Amino acid sequence: MNPHLHQFIVDYGLWAVLGGTLLEGESVVVLAGFLSHQRLLHLPYVMLCAFAGSFIADQALFYLGRRYREHRYVRRVRAQPAFSKALAAVDRYPHGFILALRFLYGLRTVGPVALGVSQVSSLRFLVLNAIAAAIWAVCFSLVGYVFGQTIESLLGRLHGVETKLAVAAVIGVATWLAYWLFARRRRR
Repeated sequence: MNPHLHQFIVDYGLWAVLGGTLLEGESVVVLAGFLSHQRLLHLPYVMLCAFAGSFIADQALFYLGRRYREHRYVRRVRAQPAFSKALAAVDRYPHGFILALRFLYGLRTVGPVALGVSQVSSLRFLVLNAIAAAIWAVCFSLVGYVFGQTIESLLGRLHGVETKLAVAAVIGVATWLAYWLFARRRRR
């Protein structure tokens, strides 16, 4: 086992989870859940960082849409085909849309901006966004953790940080691929 890599993950892994959820999301959290099972990260802290990153990102995009409707970034987002679909869903099911937003492929950045442009109040979004972020963080962290248990029961205890990272990367890519295929199939 490479002690430097192990210590690097222990020291900076949670920061990576926070930053990764600000930018991407699911695969980062699944990987962190797996690393929690391997005792490199603490699962409750992974969940907390995943919650914080996801919550902050969506709040920022919401306020960007709310405050800067005519900014070129917001105009670019509004021009995307998914934006009109998101806005229609917000109008029909505002609470359900906010709660489900993180689980809907292709709406991760468009959805919060659409909510910001909509008539949904800032307080309502704040509360429902916090609930949704908590559910999302727990679910995807546990997916990685449970995959770790499953892999351990199939392969035995993994040794070496490199092996753990390789397996975690495969899990992350497989999760992303499954999520992408499911979303693609659903769009047809």
